Amino acid sequence: MREQPGFVSIPRLEERGHMGIKCGLDNIRALLEGLGHPETAYPVVLLAGTNGKGSTGAFLAHMLRAAGRRVGWTTSPHLVDVTERIWVDGSPIDAEALERLLGEAFEAEERAGIRATYFELMIAAALAAFRKRGVELALLEVGMGGRWDATNATDPVVTVLTTIGLDHQQYLGDTLEAIAGEKLCTARAGRPLVLGPSLDPAWIAPLLPVQPILCPAPRLGPAELHWDSSRVEGREVGLAGRHQVENLATAFEAIRQLRGLGFPVPEECLWQGVSETQWPGRLWRVPSLEQVWMDGAHNPDGARVLADHALACGVRPHLFFGAMGDKDLVGVARELQRMRPLSVTMLQGDSPRYATGQALFRAWGTEAPLLTLREATQRLRAPSDAPRLVTGSLYLLGDLLRGMGLRAF
Repeated sequence: MREQPGFVSIPRLEERGHMGIKCGLDNIRALLEGLGHPETAYPVVLLAGTNGKGSTGAFLAHMLRAAGRRVGWTTSPHLVDVTERIWVDGSPIDAEALERLLGEAFEAEERAGIRATYFELMIAAALAAFRKRGVELALLEVGMGGRWDATNATDPVVTVLTTIGLDHQQYLGDTLEAIAGEKLCTARAGRPLVLGPSLDPAWIAPLLPVQPILCPAPRLGPAELHWDSSRVEGREVGLAGRHQVENLATAFEAIRQLRGLGFPVPEECLWQGVSETQWPGRLWRVPSLEQVWMDGAHNPDGARVLADHALACGVRPHLFFGAMGDKDLVGVARELQRMRPLSVTMLQGDSPRYATGQALFRAWGTEAPLLTLREATQRLRAPSDAPRLVTGSLYLLGDLLRGMGLRAF
């Protein structure tokens, strides 16, 4: 039944037990059928990968918008507000529109007699939003893996695979080959599969379930790297870090493939979009705080590129670390310790998903100050004479921002 005025659909996502993970595409296909297949109203680009897919999507969304294209973009998780997961034409959807879309998704769910997950309902709402708003292209970030991810119920004209690393092993497998196999199920036969510069096509090819057109992204020219800014080929890049240069190269290759499919994007607009790209939570300087940067690195590969960047720039920050208990805490700690932080402070969230202080101490091999998130917000608001870096989880960043009454966008 349609929701009555008052807007309660967003809370229902959790109140009705829609959290969790379900392997299979039956639910999302039933939702999309009930909504009249909104995913067929525009071309789709799927963005898969262990790390980098959100940043690559950010580059693509800003470049296409600078070229005058009306673009829809989904990303997850959100930092502060669920509306961040659905972007249209450069801005997150407003709460009232999302409430209406979720109400329609709930109706489709009830008609189909299914129990959809939070992620499935949000993807269905996003795809419906893109049709309503008349987007010319949709960028869909895969939530986890690829084979059974709700985004894989679409028929992408281009698939992007940024990186492959060990994460979500309980669902995707314990080897890089197993994880790659799950992610490569997002490719489509005879269509472009853009590979990030770190991926070897000779290693990827035997793992493919179909035969797409392999399109390795070439490495870009020399990069000038600073702690919170970069320049590539003399041009300003909105996201800092050498890893972002690789994500940018991947985005450029995706644009080249879209052009070949009859989707014109003027060259002169691309660098404008690159310079304007912002992506909170990815080595992001929090505007209203003094000397505070936030990065959502939550696995060893993400922590490695973050540490590499700090070392390359000669920056030793005060480190604030908290993480979810199901992550590779030892692997992440080992990488972050390489940056030789001036100090380390552990953070303990209220949710049972957070790693306990004892688990954090074991991972780091030492004890350190342990703060609640409320205590951490007070510390981060205080002045500092050196950079402070908060990392370990996007969920951690979101909880801290909410606790300080700050928005990401």
